[in-house]
Amino acid sequence: MTAIPDALSTEPRRGRRAANRRADEPEAAPRWERPALAAVLVVATVLYSWGIGHAALHPFYGAAIRSMAGSWRAFFFGGLDAAGSISIDKLPGAFWPDAVSVWLFGEHTWAAALPQVVEGVLTVWLLHRIVRAWAGPFAALTAALVLTLTPVTVALNRATIPDTTLTLLLVAAAGALQKAVRTERLLPLITCGIWVGLAFQAKMLQAWLVLPVFAAVYQLVAPGTALKRAVRVLLSGAVALAVSCSWILIVWVTPEADRPYLDGTSNNNPFTLVFGYNGLSRFGSDPSAFGAVPGTVASRTTGNTGWDMLINSTVGPQVAWLLPLAVLAAVLGVAWHTTGRPRTDLTRAGFVLWGGWLAVHAVVFGISNGNHAYYTAVIAPALAALAGGGLALFRSEYEARHEPGSEAVGRRWTALPAAIGVTAVWALVIDWPTLFDSWLLPVAVMLALCSVVGLWSRGPRTPLRKVNAALAAGIAAMLVVPAGWAVSSLDPLYAGAATSPMAGPVGKSYHEHHRHAPRRRGLSQPSTRDTALLDYLTTHRHGEKYLLATQAAYTAEPLLRAKSEPILVMGGFTGSTPFPTVRQLGALVTAHEVRYALLTSRRPATATTRWVRSHCARIRPTAYGLRTDGSFALYDCAAHK
Repeated sequence: MTAIPDALSTEPRRGRRAANRRADEPEAAPRWERPALAAVLVVATVLYSWGIGHAALHPFYGAAIRSMAGSWRAFFFGGLDAAGSISIDKLPGAFWPDAVSVWLFGEHTWAAALPQVVEGVLTVWLLHRIVRAWAGPFAALTAALVLTLTPVTVALNRATIPDTTLTLLLVAAAGALQKAVRTERLLPLITCGIWVGLAFQAKMLQAWLVLPVFAAVYQLVAPGTALKRAVRVLLSGAVALAVSCSWILIVWVTPEADRPYLDGTSNNNPFTLVFGYNGLSRFGSDPSAFGAVPGTVASRTTGNTGWDMLINSTVGPQVAWLLPLAVLAAVLGVAWHTTGRPRTDLTRAGFVLWGGWLAVHAVVFGISNGNHAYYTAVIAPALAALAGGGLALFRSEYEARHEPGSEAVGRRWTALPAAIGVTAVWALVIDWPTLFDSWLLPVAVMLALCSVVGLWSRGPRTPLRKVNAALAAGIAAMLVVPAGWAVSSLDPLYAGAATSPMAGPVGKSYHEHHRHAPRRRGLSQPSTRDTALLDYLTTHRHGEKYLLATQAAYTAEPLLRAKSEPILVMGGFTGSTPFPTVRQLGALVTAHEVRYALLTSRRPATATTRWVRSHCARIRPTAYGLRTDGSFALYDCAAHK
C-alpha cells in the first residue's frame, strides 16, 4: 500500500505529495533501517526466550504436547495421552509445532516453548514488512517496537498457548491481503484465505473475526469492477472455509473407534467441539449449546467481558497502552484520505484494515464471556500498526506546516504533539491503580513534556534533527511504562499462572489468587508425589494398556508431563465429558486394560468415579512411600467387587 513519508529521513520533505507516489514503487531503505530492525528483533528474541528452560508450560496443553510428540495418533487428533483415548478440547494445529520440537530436541520445557518464541519474533518481523509496504520505514520500525514491547505479547510468547500461532497466521493473512489489493493479483488473495484457514486450526472461530474486515477492504479498495471483486472475495472465502474445516471433516468421517473421543462434547462430534463447546457456549447461557458438555459455561460466566474490557484494570495494562493513539490514527487516517481521494486509495485502506481489525475484536470481546486477558494478544498487531502508521501520517502533516501552500493543512499539524501528550497521559491512567512502574511515570511525563513543547514551538528554521529528537522523546514517553510491564514478565512472579499469562502485578495477583494450583513444572520434572506414584504404578503394572485411569485432566496432567504413558482421562478437561461410560470402564477393567484409578476431591463426582469408589479398593499412600496423598486417592480395581 502507498507509503506515508518516512518521518526520520534527512532528505527535504515532500509532505503529503510523497504519499501519492506509485503503489508499486519501492521505497529506498534509509541507512538506519536495517540496524534498527535488527536491534528490535534482538530485543524481541531476548524478551521472549529469556529463561525459556522455565517457561510457563500450560499443564493441560503441556501434557498433550508430550503425548503428541510420541504418537502419530495423538499427534494428528490432539490426543491428551499417548494412546489417544480422549482429545484436548481444542483443535491440535497450534500444538503441532510444539510436538515436533519436543520430538526433535527431547522432552525439555524449552523444546515445548521454542516454537512460541520463533512465532513471536516472526510476527514482529512480518508486521514490519507489512507496515513498511503501507506506511514506510519509520512507521514499520515503530510498529515492530510497539508489538515487541506489548506486555501481553511478551507474557504469551513465553508460554504454550495457541494465541501466539493465531496472531502470526492472521498477520500473514493481512500481508497477503495487502499485496492482493496493491497488485490486483488473485494468488495473494487466495493465499490470504489459506492463512486464515490455518489460523482456524490454531484458534477456531476467533480466526474468522477478521474475514468481514478483509472482505470489506478488498471490495472497497481493490481495482477492477465490483462484480470481479465480489467473485474474488467469495473465492478466497471458499478457500478459507475449506482449509478451516479440513481437520473437522477428516475427523468427522473417521470411525469413532479409530480416533480419540472429542473432549468437551456430549456426542463425540467435531462440529460440536468447534461450534458448540468453543463457539456458541461463549455467547450465551445454554449449558449444552450445539451438544457442548453441560457445565462448561459455568466457568465462563465470570471473567473479562463488557464494553470496557480492553481498558479495565486487568486487561488494560496488558495491551491498551497505545489505544488512544491507535483510535485517533484510524479515525483521522480515514477522514483525511476520503475527500478528493480515489476509491483505490491505499493509505486509507491500511487504516480501514487495521482499524477494522481492532474494532471487530473489541466488539466480540465485549459481548462474549469468560475472556482471558491473553486473548487480547491478537489485537496487538493492529494497535502497533495503527500506532506506527498514525505517527508517520501525523508527522507528514506536521512537516507540511512549513511547506508552500501549507494553509490547506489547517490545524492538522497539531495531531502529532496532541497524540503524544494524550497517549502519555493515558499511560498514567492505566498504571495509576497499581503504580507498578511508579519510578518510570516521572520519566514518561518529562519525556512527553519535552516532546510536546519541542514540537509545538517549532519554527520554520528549526533544524530537522531537533524535530527528530522531539519525536523520539515522544515515542520513548509512550513506550517506557509498558516496557516496564513487559520486562516484568521475565520474573515468574509477575508472569501470571501458566494457564493465564499476564505481566506485572496483575499477573502476580492472579498467581497468588490461584495458590491451590500445582507448582509450575515442565516436562520430565515430576514432583516427589508424582515420582513415588509413577514408580509404584510402573512396578505393579502387568500388561495393562493404561497405566491408570484418572478423574479429569487435572489429575492426569502432572503424570503425563513427567512420563509419556497411556492414561485413561475420565471426563476430559472439566471432568464432565461423558467418556468413558460406566459400562466402558467396567469392560476395560474386566479385560485387564485398566487396573488403577486416581481420583481427586477437587473435581465433582461422576458416575464413573462413583463406580470406582464402590468397586475398587483404596490404596493407602504409605504403600508408595508417602504419608498422605492430599486431595488424591489411588484405587486398585484388580479384584473389583
